[in-house]
Amino acid sequence: MTIYPAIDLFEGQAVRLVRGDYSQMTVYSNDPLSVARGFEEAGAVALHIVDLEGARDGKPANFDLIARIASETRLRIQVGGGIRTDEVVENYLGAGVQRVIIGTAAVSETGFLKKLVSKHGDAIAVGVDMKDGFVAIKGWTEVSDKDARTFCRSVEDLGVKTIICTDISKDGLLAGTNIELYKTLRRELSIYIIASGGVTTLEEIKTLSELDIDGAILGKALYAGSISLVEAIKAAGKQ
Repeated sequence: MTIYPAIDLFEGQAVRLVRGDYSQMTVYSNDPLSVARGFEEAGAVALHIVDLEGARDGKPANFDLIARIASETRLRIQVGGGIRTDEVVENYLGAGVQRVIIGTAAVSETGFLKKLVSKHGDAIAVGVDMKDGFVAIKGWTEVSDKDARTFCRSVEDLGVKTIICTDISKDGLLAGTNIELYKTLRRELSIYIIASGGVTTLEEIKTLSELDIDGAILGKALYAGSISLVEAIKAAGKQ
C-alpha cells in the first residue's frame, strides 16, 4: 500500500483544517517545497496536494508552487482542488503532476468527467468526500444529494481507475479513520482506493493494507508528530 503524505496549500503555505473548516486552519510551514523534500528524504515516493483556495473558489490558486514541487522532487504527485476544466488538467499534467483529482466537477458534470477519462485515462482520479453518507463539494462547503457509495460505483462504471475517499467527520481530529467504510468500499469496488481522513496510527495503516486498500493519505498525524512517516511507510509494505 502506498503512503501519500499530504500538503494542503493556502496562500502558498502548508496548512491543515479540521473537518474541512476554513475557520479552523493551522499553518505548519511557509515553505511547502521544503516540506515535500522532507517527505521524500523520509522515504515517500508519492505526495497528495490539495489547493484549498482552488477547492473553495473553483480555480487553481497555487499552480506555480505545485509545478515547482513536481519539478524539484521525484515524488509521484496527485493534485486536487479547483480542477474543473480540461485546460487546468492539461497544465498540471504538463507540469509533471502524475494524477489530477476531480471533485466537484465529477458530481455536477458527468459528461465532463467521462471526457477527461477518455482522454487522460489513469491520470484522472475522483475525490469522493463523504459527509453523513453523501458527497460533499466545493471544498466541503456544500453537501450534494448524491449517495456516496452509489456515486463511487457510478464513477467506476465510467472508467475511473482511482478514487480518493475521505470521511470528513474523521478529518483532522487524530481520532482514527473509518475502517468499516473502507471494508465496505473494497468489497463493492474493484478500482484503486485511497483512504483519507483521520488515518492516525500504525495499526490502522496495517489494517488498511491487509484490507487491500491501495493507498492511505497522512496529514495532521504527520504534522502533529503522532506518527512517523518512516514507520508508516514500513507498516504499509511495498510502495
